[in-house]
Amino acid sequence: MLLKIKNLCALTALVAAPLAVADELSESGEFLDGIAAVVNEGVVLKSQFDEQLTTIRTRAAEQNIPLPPVGVLEEQVLERLILSEIQLQRADRIGLKVSDQMLNDSIRRIAEQAGVRFEDMPALLLKDGIDYANFRRDLRDEITIEQLRRIEVGQSINVSDREIEQCIADLEGNVVVNSEYQLSHIRLSFSDSASAEEIQEVENLANDIYAQLQDGADFRELAARHSAGDTALEGGSLGWMQGQQVPTLFIDALQDMQAGDVSEPIRAANSFHLVKVDDLRSAVQRSEIKQAKVRHILITPNEVIDDDTAKQRLDDALVKIRGGADFAEQAKLLSDDPGTANLGGDLGWSGPGSFVPEFEQVLANAEIGVVTEPFRSGFGWHILEVVERRVYDNTEDLKNQNCDLRIRNGKMDEETQLWMQRLRDEAFVDPRI
Repeated sequence: MLLKIKNLCALTALVAAPLAVADELSESGEFLDGIAAVVNEGVVLKSQFDEQLTTIRTRAAEQNIPLPPVGVLEEQVLERLILSEIQLQRADRIGLKVSDQMLNDSIRRIAEQAGVRFEDMPALLLKDGIDYANFRRDLRDEITIEQLRRIEVGQSINVSDREIEQCIADLEGNVVVNSEYQLSHIRLSFSDSASAEEIQEVENLANDIYAQLQDGADFRELAARHSAGDTALEGGSLGWMQGQQVPTLFIDALQDMQAGDVSEPIRAANSFHLVKVDDLRSAVQRSEIKQAKVRHILITPNEVIDDDTAKQRLDDALVKIRGGADFAEQAKLLSDDPGTANLGGDLGWSGPGSFVPEFEQVLANAEIGVVTEPFRSGFGWHILEVVERRVYDNTEDLKNQNCDLRIRNGKMDEETQLWMQRLRDEAFVDPRI
């Protein structure tokens, strides 16, 4: 049971690291901790680096994943911590926060997947050597980074009607639609400004890796050594995903692949990819969902409007609406949601999973026609109103939604890597080890 929890929480420990600055002094007056890297106005501590290195080595030993040479591994671990620190600093600058409620909801889902109660998590984690306070801090950082990427990368990705139409046509009768995949992945990247010779070098490396895999080399070892993907040090594992979650880039390659197969190198705009099918199974399709027609007003704290002021603006708007003011007009005047403000806050018909957990929870408990009290999500302060609810046959919509998700997932990886590279290039980084 403890191992199951540990596996579920592994990415948290690896992606988001504690970032508190050491403040304990030795008798000589020097810090007991050391600095692994200076990152803008923050630091990555030596203790963080050592902890991550130990965690990765322990996980690799438990799962029998070969790791790259010591020097390469240490460089990868430090770079991962640097990128996490840069992203967390970015989230802090734009006022992105993860509330205790959102954090508890995430821990509750982890507990449910592990088959344990939420209340038992601290004791169970402690038995496995995981401090609960550190676990919560690391998970909060991971969620913060995920939300940041949704805001700064996900919202900038556009999917055209033509792309969806072409996707639906391509997927008619496609086995990927009705399957779920457990995938692993190697990503080899090159920059926007790469020369033809540099791109050819990356392609040659991709072909060499593919040849090694055909000769029986360990995919996980080659992923840990060469991949630029987020899960490289976990052997490139992407875990289980439904057919609609599979990036468009991989669809054609997966058509004829079986468990254990590895794709030939797949070319993308700024990278080459190799994909391995670790396992696959039939997927269950839904035909009906419960939907709600919702409208909301969002106030996002920033350098000018602090958190209390943002909430107060919604308190004032709520008083006006309950006094007879038109919700839509208030949304047009106040809302910071660029996609819905001019629509009077209208979010349209939405099903489960359309919104962040805090929004979903308030939505689930809201009465039709009753404007909620202000509540906080990672995007800021909201009030919402459920206009109508229905049970909807979404068979045709699923085709559109699945294709939209596929296309976005296919673009998300490339765009995230470019976004992270821009953040990295703009940051001041001074490695100390």
